[in-house]
Amino acid sequence: MVNSSYTVPQNTHESVQLVLSDTSSGTQSIAGEYILERDSSLDIVIVVLPGASVQLPLRIILKGEGANVNVSGIYLCPGSEKVKLSLDVVHQVPHCSSSQLFKGIVSAESIVDFYGKIVVEQDAQKTEAYQENHNLLLSDQAKVNTKPQLEIYADDVKCSHGATVGRLDEDAQFYMRSRGITLQQAKALQMLSFVSPVLSRLVKDKESIVLSVEKAIQTISSSLQ
Repeated sequence: MVNSSYTVPQNTHESVQLVLSDTSSGTQSIAGEYILERDSSLDIVIVVLPGASVQLPLRIILKGEGANVNVSGIYLCPGSEKVKLSLDVVHQVPHCSSSQLFKGIVSAESIVDFYGKIVVEQDAQKTEAYQENHNLLLSDQAKVNTKPQLEIYADDVKCSHGATVGRLDEDAQFYMRSRGITLQQAKALQMLSFVSPVLSRLVKDKESIVLSVEKAIQTISSSLQ
């Protein structure tokens, strides 16, 4: 378990990457809070690989004007993983922006809970805040509970949120198979395309992380009927 609170100083940019892999000791619980000062920026990328059961509460406070945060992540849950992500982004002052993008592939008997909340306080005019959570559900036994929320107390803002839970596109698979691609390869390509917007945001150790994700997706694809 990691508990931390960190302040991003004025006029600085910080990047954080968190890669969580298999743990035999049970559920990993990681708690974190980030406070952004004036004109600071923060990029966070979270990757949850197969075998990792995770509880991740994350709180981000935009405290200084002109602050910007981007949080993105993927979770690959092909077995009996239990993943719970809880994000609170709080806009306290004007002229700040935030974006959240999370994508998950969930199969077998895995359970995923995603709770994301954007709070725009009364003084936080000219806020721009966006949140997306998209999931591919690959079995009837797997479960995804997604609950995006907006709490807006200012009137001059641009905010949106959205969540989807869907299946692989069979029409796209049919098209790829007509071009000589096997069904297993077609499913893997769809899954890779699905998570690529998050993978593109990786900065450190990008090649090795992408390779781990590709291998995991190939394994997931081969297990599908």
